[in-house]
Amino acid sequence: MVVLVLGLILFLGIHSVRIVAPGWRDARAASMGNGWRGLYSVVSAVGLVLIVWGYALAWPESPVLYEPPVWTKHLAALLMLFALIALAVSQLPGGRLKKMLKHPMLLSVKIWAFAHLLANGELASILLFGGFLAWAVVDRISLKRRGDMGPAVAGPVVWDVAAVALGVVLYVLLVSGLHLWLFGADPLARG
Repeated sequence: MVVLVLGLILFLGIHSVRIVAPGWRDARAASMGNGWRGLYSVVSAVGLVLIVWGYALAWPESPVLYEPPVWTKHLAALLMLFALIALAVSQLPGGRLKKMLKHPMLLSVKIWAFAHLLANGELASILLFGGFLAWAVVDRISLKRRGDMGPAVAGPVVWDVAAVALGVVLYVLLVSGLHLWLFGADPLARG
């Protein structure tokens, strides 16, 4: 669990600098220029690698704190469709959905984490997904307090159609075997 926790601290920590010390972060970014981006990227990458490695190490022997009922696993699978659409909205140019969702990447992370907490009750999953959910909620509150309400202008609806299509394609790929291949878990397995 130590590797997982260290990865979460690094990854979520560097992503929280703007939340807890925005002035310091802005000063570092101004003084370091691309050096700040490089440092941010390296710390994020190391944190992500440690999260993946730590979760893989911890998950098989992680104590089960609760056993989710089967219906919550199906609800989680449905929620993931919306998480992937929100993710696609965040990555494509802005349409009406990007303006409506305000911060679609954070929404995607919140839905993803919540869905996985519904489907997984072992300690490693609770640390991983609970950590990301808590971070995303705090980050969204921070953005709202800073007056960042997302895109001011809605773009063409063609980007919304593309985002929904991309989200659905990603979803179909994941439930058709990609999730099992990447993460060793079948999201549609019974029981």
